[in-house]
Amino acid sequence: MKIFQMPDSLANKIAAGEVVERPSSVVKELVENSIDAGSSWIKVEVAEAGLELIKITDNGEGMTEEDCVQAFSRHATSKIRNETDLFHVKTLGFRGEALASIAAVSRLSVKTSTGVEAGTMIEMEGGKTVNKTKSDARQGTEITVESLFYNTPARLKYMKTLHTELGHITDVINRMAMSNPDIRFELLHNDKQLFKSNGRGDLLQIIAQVYGMSVAKKMVPVEHESLDFSISGYVAKPEVTRASRNYISTIVNGRYIRSVPLTKAIAGGYHTLLPIGRNPLVVLNIEMDPILVDVNVHPSKLEVRFSKEKELFDAIETMIKEAFRKQSLIPESNAPKISQQQSLQNTFDFDYDERIKEAAPFPTPNMEITTKETTSPFGVSGQDDSYSSEPSESRSELQEEMTGQLERPTLTQSDQDQTPTVTHPIRESSQRIPTLYPIGQHHGTYILAQNEHGLYIIDQHAAQERIKYEFFKEKIGEVENEVQELLLPLSFEFSKQESLLIEQHQKEFQKVGLFFEPFGPQSYIIRSHPQWFPKGFEEEVIQEMVEQVIMEEKISIHKLREEAAILMSCKRSIKANHYLNNEDMFRLLEDLRKSTDPFTCPHGRPIIIHFSEYEMEKMFKRVM
Repeated sequence: MKIFQMPDSLANKIAAGEVVERPSSVVKELVENSIDAGSSWIKVEVAEAGLELIKITDNGEGMTEEDCVQAFSRHATSKIRNETDLFHVKTLGFRGEALASIAAVSRLSVKTSTGVEAGTMIEMEGGKTVNKTKSDARQGTEITVESLFYNTPARLKYMKTLHTELGHITDVINRMAMSNPDIRFELLHNDKQLFKSNGRGDLLQIIAQVYGMSVAKKMVPVEHESLDFSISGYVAKPEVTRASRNYISTIVNGRYIRSVPLTKAIAGGYHTLLPIGRNPLVVLNIEMDPILVDVNVHPSKLEVRFSKEKELFDAIETMIKEAFRKQSLIPESNAPKISQQQSLQNTFDFDYDERIKEAAPFPTPNMEITTKETTSPFGVSGQDDSYSSEPSESRSELQEEMTGQLERPTLTQSDQDQTPTVTHPIRESSQRIPTLYPIGQHHGTYILAQNEHGLYIIDQHAAQERIKYEFFKEKIGEVENEVQELLLPLSFEFSKQESLLIEQHQKEFQKVGLFFEPFGPQSYIIRSHPQWFPKGFEEEVIQEMVEQVIMEEKISIHKLREEAAILMSCKRSIKANHYLNNEDMFRLLEDLRKSTDPFTCPHGRPIIIHFSEYEMEKMFKRVM
């Protein structure tokens, strides 16, 4: 006979390969059990990054002797009674695999008591019980795991450095603390305390402990309530970014999870506020009916499925966008702050403050500004005509880029520089950026402006990109899927794979007004295209549509129009080394203030940076 029943010891070791990947996996499973037991205090002690020792102590409800013995059997659980319970899981643990799997690959001991009578102590080695005695009656449970993977040496080969393994353990405790701010956590490594929370329910305080006070000060609270979801947490301002997505913590019903769709929804909330390749720092707590989420899709319970996925993702994206619309997102320079009293005591020039009070008000566009008649070697321009450049495009050329039914923007030009700016006469000025008064340019690239709050440096290209992007996005969205016939057809040549996909998705292309006509092997011509296509960039947009089909097997008109607006705003904005006069600079800054999101360009790069009066004085040692 070739088929036989595995012994439990072997089955447990195989299960341990899925559940117990590394020391942090043991910490996660045991801490989850402590949380399920109703603990308000959980202490985690490890030695040699958990390979030598992992000890978890809690003040939860504890176990009776009978339950303690049964808990180490395979698939033993107090959480699931029948199939119906599987779709209403409210606890972190429920599979009944963790304790048996951990015991199978370590030397383990457990002390537990309900607090009513003497407790129980069990010692195990390689999954087998070697001793069972009475213990003290302190309510709660203490589990000690020693010599992890001692009987599976092949697993030890896959362990990273102690520093790496300890980092994984720290990450688990950090996320557990953020998921359960009302529980007091302690983490010690080799008797040295690495983390401690107070259990008072203050999530922002825990974020400060995990990521630092400077990050916590730049977190924005978010909240959303609906019949299906309750969402709360904090999102970092766009100036706080990371290269990795690991700084996005999504918590569903108290369980930290990883979800690519959720991450995309969060990124959608930031939209054009983040630079390409950078990720936000976010902590979101999502509460929902357990029936709307399936947590039984991954051995380590890190991945889940949602029943109302689109509704949840739309709610998250909208919530983040609305939170940022209420914020001023101008990055501040990082000079250390001191109190006003300290500032006065440390001022070198004691008459300086009096002179500031007597100084003339900041200049406005109507005030006469004295400028030098000579050019500056550093490229800072005033009103000198020698700094005006020839227009990079005429009024008619800019108008021609708007095709079909697109409404033309209002264009204005100065006598010195014919670079057009787009104005929005129907919009009110944004209160998120104060009125700024230009005082010059640096290298024909950055506008220097001031007001009573300090000095501002503005990237003129990024500023006009944002202004035009919002204009084009609005106008492109108004155009229906009408097609425009071409005098000369566009020709394309694709790979064999691309050609097959084009043939397969012809109906999808035709629904959006794009008709691929075969014109030889793997070649096609286009005789018409949707009217909203940006003039001069038709081929790029069509290629983008084909790439969308290849990657996602569908076409997103919303995404395509978004990309078209970004493309037009970038190509048609003023570039570096383009000198503007004072009037044009002021007009550009006013148009920026009227933008919905005046802080970043469509690619997520910052537009404006602020230096306060104190920070300027600090740099010049006027205060210490």
